[in-house]
Amino acid sequence: MTTHKRLELTVYAPALVANDGRTLVVVRGMERALPGLRLDWRVTEKRRLAMLPKRDEWLTEAAARGKFPLVCNGDNGFPVKISGLTTPAGQAPGGQALLDVHAKMPLDTAVIAAAAQMLECVAEGACAFWGHATPDDAALDIAYQTAPTQQGPPSPRRGLPALKLLEQIRAPEIPYFLGWLNYWSAAAAKAIGFPDPACDAELLTRARRTASGGWVVQLTDAPLDLDIPAHLDALKWAYARFPEIGGRAAP
Repeated sequence: MTTHKRLELTVYAPALVANDGRTLVVVRGMERALPGLRLDWRVTEKRRLAMLPKRDEWLTEAAARGKFPLVCNGDNGFPVKISGLTTPAGQAPGGQALLDVHAKMPLDTAVIAAAAQMLECVAEGACAFWGHATPDDAALDIAYQTAPTQQGPPSPRRGLPALKLLEQIRAPEIPYFLGWLNYWSAAAAKAIGFPDPACDAELLTRARRTASGGWVVQLTDAPLDLDIPAHLDALKWAYARFPEIGGRAAP
């Protein structure tokens, strides 16, 4: 497995508040999930790496200001980073501001083995509504499902459905799109109608329940690669199964 590919991991959660403890919980959870990972470096204003000898205190101080700054592992040969930003209420589903937590790392054997646990730890630590972990090449195709063209509406690739923009989705619990690994909180699972034993028997073989009552659902056994016809078919099937995702269901 080459490390030129990257895994993109994102979760969408309620916005940070002052002295929010979730930032530190998320970072520690990601470290527990990926053996040997230590996120105790930052990027300076001059775009240089600087070690954080008191990382936990630094993150706690930032959280007191409602910030989730970027931290990384300081390894240019195997870069892993995570940070958070706010989607303002006016640009978010249901008019509710969101914390978007973004992580990126090389897609190697160890990351693939730990990916589901990392997604669960980050999502549960952030008290997320939903999230995903997807290889970056597949994520680019998925981005075309929402990216407007010069002519107006999105023009998805590979016959995938067009999805609504984030601010057009009626509630934050409704997932914006599908990925390789999908985290659905209990509220998100209820909103999209998962699980239905009659429809989801195969998905349930690659799903597990989380401590909060949510789900981590894996769409394909191997990381999603839309050049593989079976993977593309699995993604299309999942969109057909869950029309609420992406705001496509009739009101």
